[in-house]
Amino acid sequence: MQTYNQVDDSINPAVKREYWDVAFGLQAVDGLRPSKYLETLADEHVEGTKSYTEVAEAINNYYQHNQQSAPDKEADIVSKSIYAILADESFSFNLVTFKGYHRRLFEELNHEVFHPGEFRKVNITKKEPILNGDTVQYQDYGLLEESLQYDFNEEQSIDYVSMTPSEKIGRIATFTSRIWQVHPFREGNTRTTAVFIEKYLRSLGFTVDNKLFEKHSTYFRNALVRANYNNLPLGIKATDEYLIRFFENLLQAKERTLDETAMHI
Repeated sequence: MQTYNQVDDSINPAVKREYWDVAFGLQAVDGLRPSKYLETLADEHVEGTKSYTEVAEAINNYYQHNQQSAPDKEADIVSKSIYAILADESFSFNLVTFKGYHRRLFEELNHEVFHPGEFRKVNITKKEPILNGDTVQYQDYGLLEESLQYDFNEEQSIDYVSMTPSEKIGRIATFTSRIWQVHPFREGNTRTTAVFIEKYLRSLGFTVDNKLFEKHSTYFRNALVRANYNNLPLGIKATDEYLIRFFENLLQAKERTLDETAMHI
């Protein structure tokens, strides 16, 4: 069980609001949304009438007596955990942190479903609406750690200082796409990837426009799908185009159109 007494409640209220909005928006990648109860608690936290610890304890107590609200529970528990991670200034770029974020996001939920902080031990497929029911080919479960470690090692060798702005965006899109394609966890890969990438970008000194993760989380996920899908008989090749659009808006304040329908095959 998590402890919450180290979450900084002195953060500017506008930043608190931003972090809660990101946490809520990211639930849409799995078709979820937080409960009205948590939204009210978050408002009270932003206003300063409740501490984060009080919010976390209140939502935990609520679900001890409302076990039937499974979809709301997942969205609420994960949202409060995302807030705690975003509000924490610490970060270390390594595989331990990546796995640790997954554990922190899902450790209070059903371990038989989410296996928090553990790599999957089976191969998986997922039917994607934008692929007309087809699936991305995810990494073989026997190669998960080696694949991720390779991606992390390669990223650590990148010299962003010498890159042009467009090269930086392209490289960030590539790294994000690669670690997502590995899909190391049974569930919660997109939310874990999004939180990790946001923390990583902030550690590099980027200013992140969190409204993108708040309002366009499903676009983000679908862009990751298209960045990793090939179907040569249909003339479809994996493309970072849509993911690059997202990161240009996220990091460069561009106003590229984020049209989800354009990604459908």
